[in-house]
Amino acid sequence: MSDNQLAPKVFACSQSFELGESIAKHYGTELGKINISRFSDGEFQPAFEESVRGRRVFIIGSTFPNSDNLMEMLLILDAAKRASARHITAVMPYFGWARQDRKDRPRVAIGAKLVANLLQTAGATRIMTMDLHADQIQGFFEKPVDHLFGSTIFMPYIYSLGLENITMASPDMGGSKRAYAYSKHLQSEVVICYKQRLNVILVDDMIDTGGTLVKAADVMMERGALSVRAIITHPLLSGNAYEKIENSKLLELIVSDSIPLKKESSKIKVVTCAPLFADIMHKVQDNKSISDQFII
Repeated sequence: MSDNQLAPKVFACSQSFELGESIAKHYGTELGKINISRFSDGEFQPAFEESVRGRRVFIIGSTFPNSDNLMEMLLILDAAKRASARHITAVMPYFGWARQDRKDRPRVAIGAKLVANLLQTAGATRIMTMDLHADQIQGFFEKPVDHLFGSTIFMPYIYSLGLENITMASPDMGGSKRAYAYSKHLQSEVVICYKQRLNVILVDDMIDTGGTLVKAADVMMERGALSVRAIITHPLLSGNAYEKIENSKLLELIVSDSIPLKKESSKIKVVTCAPLFADIMHKVQDNKSISDQFII
């Protein structure tokens, strides 16, 4: 039996188990079983409870803090390699340490490059991720990288709102390229600061403490915007970010489930990325083009 005739197996790291179950369901299979032995000092050891010899395996896990989440992904990749899996795809909806993509001051690490090296050394033969903080991180890998765009899941939601007089905006200069990409598809204007009497949608790849986003939304409302929403792919939402969002003038924060929310919020709308990743996994298994999934 050839490699393509062997059904792939899908596994999930513990931090992304719920998303992994959803991706597996959309893929048309069930999650494989991994047992994680934990020691009293905090060390842990994953082990596959079924054979992966000669198979293509997809290992789903976002590597948001803490660092145990990255370590778990690395250990599972290593276990798959040593169990003779033929193809090992690290499915990382959120790629952690991506903000460290260059030396922006002397004597600092380039964390994104280090993580890329670790993933490949651990056994990943392919990387699948969404909305990297910087596009050039793809170049840190010697293995194929499927860089998916969150716009694929967010654009249908934007259209469902039925808004008129939309303008796309960025909370800072760093996100202006992403805002322009959305505006080009929507045939709308794009602004960096504000535009009066418009429904504004702010766009960025991640939200951490939420300070910059909330300030941008408040300024836009004060200066005449009809409403302000934000589309942020990865909801890190650390510190008192939830309180900032609740108390801000943002009408809605739209995020993906690449990172599980710590708690619910009346202002936060979650759009799942599970069907997108399941579809791309099918195409990778069947050696089909994935370019039709790139809305932006």
